[in-house]
Amino acid sequence: MDPFSYLAVLISIILGFGITQLLSAVGRLLQHRKRVLIYWPSIEWAGLLLVLHVQTWWAMFGLRTYQHWSFVAFLLVLLQPIILYLLAALVLPDVSLADAGDLRTNYYDHSRWFFGLSVALLVASLTRDRVLAGHLPGTLNLAAHIVLLVGWGIGALTQREWYHRLLAPCTALLMVAYIAVLFGTLA
Repeated sequence: MDPFSYLAVLISIILGFGITQLLSAVGRLLQHRKRVLIYWPSIEWAGLLLVLHVQTWWAMFGLRTYQHWSFVAFLLVLLQPIILYLLAALVLPDVSLADAGDLRTNYYDHSRWFFGLSVALLVASLTRDRVLAGHLPGTLNLAAHIVLLVGWGIGALTQREWYHRLLAPCTALLMVAYIAVLFGTLA
C-alpha cells in the first residue's frame, strides 16, 4: 500500500462523518417537519456543505502523487476534513430536542462560529497548498479563495439578514463555477 492510500483512509473517515452528520440532520428535519421553522439559508448551507465534503474528497485524489509525507503535512491535509465536520455539526440543530426547531435562531446563534470556521477552512486549504506544493494555488483557484475569504469573513462579522440571505446563493453560484472549471475531471 502506498503512503497516500494509507493516509486517505482517515481523510475519508472524517469526511464520511461530516456527510453522515449532514444527512442525519436533514433526516431529523424531515421527521420533525411539523414543528420546525424553516430558514432557507440554513438548508442551502447544509447542501453546500455536502457539496464541499464531496469536492474535498474528490480534490484529495490530487495528493496521490505527493511523496514527501510527514506528520505535519498530514495534519495540514487532515485539518480541512476536520473543519468541514465541525461546520456540518453547526449548520443544522438537533431538531429532536424540544427547543431546537427554529432554523433562523440556530443560524444566527452559530453564524460567527460557522463563518469563522469557514474562513479557517480556506486558510487551511491555502496553507496546505503552500506547504505541500511549495506555492499558492493557480490564479483562478486563488481568486475563488480570496472572494470566499472576503464574503465569509464579512459573514462572520455581520448579523445583517440581507447579507446572509445574499451570501448563500452567491456562494452556491461560485462553488458551481469553481468545481466546473477546476475539478470537473478526476486528475
